[in-house]
Amino acid sequence: MRFSAFISVLRSVGPVVIGISLGFTLSLLSVNWTEEACYLDGKETEVVTLGQDGQLKGARKPNSISTVNDVESEEDFEPRIVPYKQVQQSAPKKVFRAKYISTELGMRERLFVGVLTSKNTINTLGVAVNRTISHHLDTVVFFTGMRNRKVPHGMFVVSHGDERLIWNMFQNIKYILDHYINEYDWFYFVQDDAYTEADRIKALVDHLSMDRELYMGSPEEFIGGEMEGKYCYGGFGYLLSRTLLLRLQPFLENCRNDILSARPDEWLGRCIIDYTNTNCVSEYEGLQYHHYELGKNSDPSKEQNEQFKRALTVHPVSDPEQMYRLHRYFTEIELQKTYDEIAKLQAEIKNVSVVAFEGNRSAQWPVGINPPFEPKSRFEVLKWEYFTEEEIYSCIDGSPKCELSGIDRMDVADVIDVAMGELNKKYKPVLHLKKQQLINGYRRFDPIRGMEYTLDLQLEVVNQKGHSRSITKRVHLVRPLSRIEIIPMPYVTEATRVHIIIPLTLQDRGHVDRFLEVFASNAFETSENAILTFLFIYDPVEAQQVNQNDIFASVKTQINAYERKYPTVKIPWISVKTETPSQIKFMDIISKKHPVDTLFFLANANTNINSEFLNRCRMNSINNWQVFFPIHFQDYNPDVAYHNQQHPVTTDLVKDAGHFDRRSFEEACFYNSDYMATRTRMVADVQENEEILETLDIFEMFVKYSGLHVFRAVEPALHQQYTYQACNPRLSEDIYHRCVQSNLEGLGSRSQLAMLVFEQEQGNST
Repeated sequence: MRFSAFISVLRSVGPVVIGISLGFTLSLLSVNWTEEACYLDGKETEVVTLGQDGQLKGARKPNSISTVNDVESEEDFEPRIVPYKQVQQSAPKKVFRAKYISTELGMRERLFVGVLTSKNTINTLGVAVNRTISHHLDTVVFFTGMRNRKVPHGMFVVSHGDERLIWNMFQNIKYILDHYINEYDWFYFVQDDAYTEADRIKALVDHLSMDRELYMGSPEEFIGGEMEGKYCYGGFGYLLSRTLLLRLQPFLENCRNDILSARPDEWLGRCIIDYTNTNCVSEYEGLQYHHYELGKNSDPSKEQNEQFKRALTVHPVSDPEQMYRLHRYFTEIELQKTYDEIAKLQAEIKNVSVVAFEGNRSAQWPVGINPPFEPKSRFEVLKWEYFTEEEIYSCIDGSPKCELSGIDRMDVADVIDVAMGELNKKYKPVLHLKKQQLINGYRRFDPIRGMEYTLDLQLEVVNQKGHSRSITKRVHLVRPLSRIEIIPMPYVTEATRVHIIIPLTLQDRGHVDRFLEVFASNAFETSENAILTFLFIYDPVEAQQVNQNDIFASVKTQINAYERKYPTVKIPWISVKTETPSQIKFMDIISKKHPVDTLFFLANANTNINSEFLNRCRMNSINNWQVFFPIHFQDYNPDVAYHNQQHPVTTDLVKDAGHFDRRSFEEACFYNSDYMATRTRMVADVQENEEILETLDIFEMFVKYSGLHVFRAVEPALHQQYTYQACNPRLSEDIYHRCVQSNLEGLGSRSQLAMLVFEQEQGNST
């Protein structure tokens, strides 16, 4: 029993004991035996273990046990102080960053165009070339030997000062290598007696690889035929790659000294062939350089040659008129191609829409135009305007009906004409339709797609047999929004000083107190960059009594008081005597007393001026580009707007307190140079009729005589209190009518006036 019990215990414990023993055995076998030193009582002894092989072996000392020698070395350790030496930093190198990303990435424009002209033709053919290609191409430079003192407007001309043709061609290539070789991939040269279809030459370049050494044009044999190769005839223009010009650059001086030729295009061809071994080609990788030689006195509209229709260049062109006829002809061809492509795309959209989820409904009408605006709530529903051929039932002044006039009448007439043209195009020759009258007309402006029209037309339909009948036809039209274009505007700044001109008459004296008080808080105390100038207007009688009884003496006293209160402020004034006050006559006097770069703001004493508006005056007035006529907010007559109520101290911009007076053109921001240029254009009309200076205001003058943008917009920061304007009957009928209407509309809103009339009738009835 005991033995069996022992055996059972051994069976359970035996594997464990055997595993532990085996582990110890293997660990001892893996130990490295080295020679170690032991130190006892400060004496060094050596313990040597001799292995079976006769070699000295010692057991490895565990890392966790420190020897006596290690302890002593730690006690004897003395720290060594290393002095800190500041590293002298070199000045950081200034990193050059290009102004444009394209420069840093090495991106270049595709095409540079050089037009070879002369002193005798630059004002005729040169101008014609510029007008026909410059708005299609990025860079067009005109190269000439000699030039007149006056360069045509809008042309960049490079003159070499010599009439030698070969010398000029050498200078042309050298100029491009010096100034444009790193900016463009392709360089196109053409004479001014050749017409170039700009879009086609751009399309050709877009399909060419920029790393090819290519010399492309109309190949010609050299004179005499002795030299191998062909050069590009200059009359039809030629295309040079940037890679080719870079390879030619080291040998350009050799070409000038060694090659003799009578023609510049032949000289350039010999230079390219000699030093780059590149011949002129008219075809490259399937791309053709099409050209056409025009006969004498030929009419482009009668040319039926297919080669002519495909031409990139046409030569020779005898006069500017022929250049413009060619431009019209090729423009019509390209326009027709565009229409054909649009029709093709519309047909494809219709075909694809058949298999769409919603079927034909997925193709919006008209095909290719954005779908209509979808309102998200009832407040976003677009309003339709109802109109007839004579009246429109949506008026600016809120009237239920008004006469259809001006641009609106032209718009309706044009839409009806287009509708009739499209109907006849659709039904001819089976039917012929004639308009009898417009029964109903509707239009609305959709901000996504444009102006939409729905017309109910009463038509007379005539068939091929001559029978006719009257029908009613509803048509839908869309005047789509054209491509949005960003117009570059000149740079303006808010640091410009504004010269504020305030004309004063006898009737305006009562407003000066409040005007100066408001202006002082908004401008004097904030050191606004503006100068205030008063213009005192005397009639002849008042001018004679100015020494005894100056009607503006109190105003001048106030000006002196403000100048003493604000020592850094000076308020100049100018006195004028006239029988008929006129804005143009006043500005003639003021303009002569200021530099040409002066920015004027013309206002009146009833206007509240602040910094917010002055900044907008600076931003919206652009020298030689734009003048600004703000629409101020005019308070209603307080006796009408606040009838039987206490008048408020301040007025908010709400519809019951006032309105934007669109009939007032008294305030204006413009530069003195623009005013002087416009007045110069009036000289001829003024000599014929001197009264024009009295009948026109400055707004009418800029609209009629200047080529500037006249910017007209509501201005919430420009506020006027209610005042009755004295309308001058000597002004033109339109200006006088505007003044009268402004007074009437400034009384109060329609509802306020209606309540007064109602109360008056109620009082009369009782």
